[in-house]
Amino acid sequence: MQPQRIVSGMRPTGPLHLGHYFGVLVNWIQLQKEYECFFFVADWHALTSEYAAPARIRGFVPELVLDWVAAGLDPAKCTIFLQSQIKEHAELQLLFSMFTPLGWLERNPTYKEVKGELEGSKDLSTHGFLGYPVLMASDILIYRPQLVPVGQDQLPHLELTREIARRFNFLYGPLFPEPQAKLTETQKLPGLDGRKMSKSYGNAVYLSESLEQVTPKVMSMLTDTNRMRKKDPGNPDHCNLFPYHLLITEEQERAEITAGCTQSSLGCVDCKKMLLQSLERFLAPIQERRKKLEARPDQIWEILSAGNRRAREQAVKTLALARGKLNLEYPELARSRGK
Repeated sequence: MQPQRIVSGMRPTGPLHLGHYFGVLVNWIQLQKEYECFFFVADWHALTSEYAAPARIRGFVPELVLDWVAAGLDPAKCTIFLQSQIKEHAELQLLFSMFTPLGWLERNPTYKEVKGELEGSKDLSTHGFLGYPVLMASDILIYRPQLVPVGQDQLPHLELTREIARRFNFLYGPLFPEPQAKLTETQKLPGLDGRKMSKSYGNAVYLSESLEQVTPKVMSMLTDTNRMRKKDPGNPDHCNLFPYHLLITEEQERAEITAGCTQSSLGCVDCKKMLLQSLERFLAPIQERRKKLEARPDQIWEILSAGNRRAREQAVKTLALARGKLNLEYPELARSRGK
């Protein structure tokens, strides 16, 4: 049996941090072993909010793929490609936009949320930003996948894609599957200061950072605010450090940390030093793979080029079928050219 197909993407807006790894990449790395996976660099999507800085987006593209492959995505097991190089995405988006009701887009929760967050700093009253869910639907449906990996908070976005597929099939005849959610357990990792990990907050640990760069960040991390002195008993559940230990520190060592914290025999500085050791073990293989890739910078573009070819093969087939459903294929023109 053919493995089920999965499609997902990520915007190239900067280097990846531990939050990206545990929130998205760790799932992708597992999925590539079990499914036919298409993972794309969503550079068109980045333009919806970063349209004033396209050169920055261009620079982030190879860095994003470098982080992906160094983290464990294998181009031999999945298709890694660049969204803007598969023009069929844009044509299918155009076709979808002809019948997608405006109300569907205006009620999109992300549209309201992001517009509210960035109001005053960026003008997002654009056709591209309002209509990005239609492009997202095109990105997914052009590969006719059975599944899309999402977290619980992304279900409304996927439902809009399903509604677009349903409407196309009703109007023009069956073509697109209504992809199901592949609910993935996302490990949420707080930033160094307890807020959401984000490059804009300056509270992230990046996959590409050396131990020398990470050390001062970890040593300044927020810990249990109720534990003012070493002799005060702590509570790992109230400490910003412990979620990191849960994800990257071995179980036996975690038990020692919990006991030392609650019994006041282990200070916060010691706990941070143990976390640095865990981070070094975790990041070392990622950074080793990264160094090998950096030694051959053309390899990233070769990966994208090969992935683009594989993605385009599928996209061309789907678009031809969609054009046929809308009576946009004109064989008479081909016959005329042949005379």
